[in-house]
Order: sequence, then structure tokens, then C-alpha cells
Amino acid sequence: MIDTMRVMTTRGLVTSLAIAVAMFARADDAEAAGDLTRQEPVEVRVELGRPGGQHGFFPRVIEFETGRLYKLVLANNSDHPHYFTSEGFARSVFTRKAQVTQRVGDKLMVLAEFKGAIREIEVYPGQTAEWWLVPVAAGRFDDLHCDIVDADGKSHVAKGMVGSIVIK
Repeated sequence: MIDTMRVMTTRGLVTSLAIAVAMFARADDAEAAGDLTRQEPVEVRVELGRPGGQHGFFPRVIEFETGRLYKLVLANNSDHPHYFTSEGFARSVFTRKAQVTQRVGDKLMVLAEFKGAIREIEVYPGQTAEWWLVPVAAGRFDDLHCDIVDADGKSHVAKGMVGSIVIK
């Protein structure tokens, strides 16, 4: 009786072990799919202002999904510096890096790279910054703004430089 139980227990253990190995192998494949070091970033481009003194974020509403790697490209094609500021958004993302880039001929050069929490990015006229991030919490943030004040005493917010960010 003991030998029969030992054989059944051994068979059960081997079967359980085989199932566990198969599940672990599938889990490992699933984890690789979510591995951010292997994900291609989704590029989202936002213009900060436009030539001729037009203040605004283009598009005005920016959308993201949780768990995806994004390269948020902030391009300032205007004649004024602009901030990209949203406290709610900053608290709801994991920053992989932010970098300052400059186009030299037909090549994009990385001039600086920053890691850690990013709360605000200022982009100078004619320049571009990239914010590599992963949204980790869903929400709608209507606090996107640029609060720079021009020489005329009016803020960019007063001139319409506000927007919204939606994380699904």
C-alpha cells in the first residue's frame, strides 16, 4: 500500500512539475511581451506653439494608454520658449528618460539625457525634447499649461496655451 501511494505521489509530483514548467515557460513568454526594454516606443508628437506667435499645444488633447512605452516628442517651432507642465500627468507616469535633441543636417543628435521624475520641460524656440515614459495610472488631466509670461505682461496660459492629457 505504501509503495502504491509513493508511486502515485511521485507520478502526481512529476505531472505537477511538468505543468508548472510549462506554465512558467508560457509566463516567461508573456513577460517578454511586456518587457519595456523590448517594446518599440509609440511616438506622440506635440507642437508647443506655432510660428507667428500662435500659443497653444497641438494637439490640444493628448491621449496615452497605461503600460505602453511612449516617446513624447515636444517640438517648439515658435519664436518663444514654452513649458510643457502637467502635475497630474507627471505623477501618473514612469519616466525612462528625457533628452534634448538637435537636428544637424539630416541627423538628429542627442545633446543631453535626464533620468528620474520629470515635472516640467522647457523647450526653446526651434528646438525639440523627447520624454520617454510609461503611463502607470489612468486619468484625465486638464492642467497642461505653459505659464511663461511674455514682455507684454500676459502669460501663455492667458493666450490660450492650455490643454488636456488623457491616460486610458
